[in-house]
Amino acid sequence: MTMPSWRDWLFSIKTFVAAMLALYIAFAAGLPRPYWAMTAVYVVANPFSEATVSKAFDRVLGTLLGAAGAVILVPLLVNAPELLMLAIALWAGAFLYIALHDRTPRNYPYLLAGYTLPLTVLPTVNAPETIFDVAVARSEEIIVGIVVAAVINTVLFPTNIGPVLKASIARWLDDASSWAQEILLSGETKPETPLTRQRLAADISPLTAMVSQLSRSASGRDVRQYALELKGRLLLMLPLLSSIADRLHALRLELKELPPELDEATRRIASWIKTSPDPATDRIPDELRDYLRRLEPAVGDEALWPRLVQASLIARLSELIDLWQDCLILQGQIAQGSKSTGRRLMLRHRPIIGRELHYDHGLILLSVGSAVMATFIAGLAWIWSGWINGANGVAFVAIACCFFGGLDRPAPFMRKMLIWSVVAYALTGLYLFAILPRISDFELIVFVLAPPLLLAAALTSRPELSLISLLLTTGLSGDLALQGRYSADFVSYAENGIAIVAGLIFAEVWTLLTKPFGAEFAAHRLIHAGWADLAELASGARVLDHAALNSRTLDRLVQLVPRLASDQSSTLTFVDALAELRTGYNIITLQRNRRVLSADARESLDAIFQGVAALFRKRFIDRERVSPSPSLLNDIDRTLWAVLSSARGQIRLTSLDALVGLRRSLFPLANGPASATSKCYGSGAFDLPAVAAE
Repeated sequence: MTMPSWRDWLFSIKTFVAAMLALYIAFAAGLPRPYWAMTAVYVVANPFSEATVSKAFDRVLGTLLGAAGAVILVPLLVNAPELLMLAIALWAGAFLYIALHDRTPRNYPYLLAGYTLPLTVLPTVNAPETIFDVAVARSEEIIVGIVVAAVINTVLFPTNIGPVLKASIARWLDDASSWAQEILLSGETKPETPLTRQRLAADISPLTAMVSQLSRSASGRDVRQYALELKGRLLLMLPLLSSIADRLHALRLELKELPPELDEATRRIASWIKTSPDPATDRIPDELRDYLRRLEPAVGDEALWPRLVQASLIARLSELIDLWQDCLILQGQIAQGSKSTGRRLMLRHRPIIGRELHYDHGLILLSVGSAVMATFIAGLAWIWSGWINGANGVAFVAIACCFFGGLDRPAPFMRKMLIWSVVAYALTGLYLFAILPRISDFELIVFVLAPPLLLAAALTSRPELSLISLLLTTGLSGDLALQGRYSADFVSYAENGIAIVAGLIFAEVWTLLTKPFGAEFAAHRLIHAGWADLAELASGARVLDHAALNSRTLDRLVQLVPRLASDQSSTLTFVDALAELRTGYNIITLQRNRRVLSADARESLDAIFQGVAALFRKRFIDRERVSPSPSLLNDIDRTLWAVLSSARGQIRLTSLDALVGLRRSLFPLANGPASATSKCYGSGAFDLPAVAAE
């Protein structure tokens, strides 16, 4: 393991200064539990100033919600301890439910509100008349720590999230550029998207978290809209590149090699993407668009399926040019913090990604129910035992379930929390009974606390160590319970430690019993949910537009890919969510066009919709990837000919493009349909427009 960098040490020093200043202010103000101010600093500390300020706002909101709940519930239910415990458990579960519906850092105030109430209520349940004073004091102490942390991190050598955001965008575009060149320049392409490329969807998750925090700073607010626009285009890039790879595979399947003009176009586009020149002065995109417009399918009328595929490929390549140019423009706007790039966005009038996300309500309710029951049962055991100091154990059950209850496998994280909470508590004992009794000055307290807190906080920026850092810093600062006079008692210290250990062991055992499955179970549910969506979409039971379908499907992919990476199960190697997304695109287009097509075409389309709905419904019911039937392929081919012979204008073009895409997404290895007479098709090039990158 490498040592912390100078930036890590600088962050740690700033946080320690803020913690000691908050502790000093709390002492000077005569607050009853000044150590909560110090603990609050370490809870909200983040290497980035915007994230610290954002978390500070969220912690204020969560603390006030939890304190308000405590003031309301205790007077009402103090004489019915079992009902009070049930209310506390339901409170924690309700806020966990809300938090699990937001997978960004903005869910923090709801998690905090969920476990702040038991932390406030349980230790004071034997003195209910003090609950208002305790709630107010805790709010004051935490707000002191939050304000100091936000001010110090903003004023003293602030570290902005902007450079990290720009670097993340650059890395993602480099990966997308590499995939685009691999598709456009490779002599052999495969119709399915490799899992390594689908992981690009998951790589956008850190970008989402950073964008959510940009509004907390003046400079961040200027670029937040650009970042949101760019995020949508990055996500749209995935199905577009998948579609291009599929069309290239289809042409090589029919023609063995690309026509020379089309091969030249793909090479020129790949070269432009690789160099990614300044969009303000770059004229290459306009030249590439003109070149593509001049291309006509270079095959005879006796091979009209390749003509259709080639026209669809040209449309997808044109959209790739528009999309990549938009990404470069937005990247420049984010870098400059302004609109002065000299170019307008190509897709500015079209919704890219909708707001409809995928939530597994079954798993969410299971997680919430597990957390509620764990907190309630632990609380009943504490009440019936009569063990006063056992309240801390119940509080830690609620904390563990709120923090980790939404994970596929919470138990390993709870075990880590147990181990490092014990380490922090043992270190606390060393300070309480060996060091602090010999100290009477605040300056000496600062001096003796510096080594462990500075070292632990320096590990915060490392994802694999951030949880350990949080447990050590908050555990030590909170368990020391520094107050105006030394009052440590070994019996209370030991009982509190036993309660914490017992609570975390109970939480771990409980989750092992209630959530014994892991990432593969959740991954299968995501895949099955996608099949159910497509079955409903094809049958007409669900109405979605392209942006909403993009949003739901790609959100599922963002959730799915990390689970596949953590569980290398061979049963999930078939996953190609991008192909299924393209299937949905084409169904939406055909459903939209159906009402203006001829009776024969509508009848054939209805057969397709029924076949697609039956296919994905069977996959959902059988829980396996059933192959589509040959009759569905025949229905698609029959509809192709019906549209070619009867439809006209834009409806004809978009319907043909969607049918080509649907045939390719469902039957990627099938040869093209048998040719019909040329008069069925008409003459001239199929200049198909881009249709949502399918």
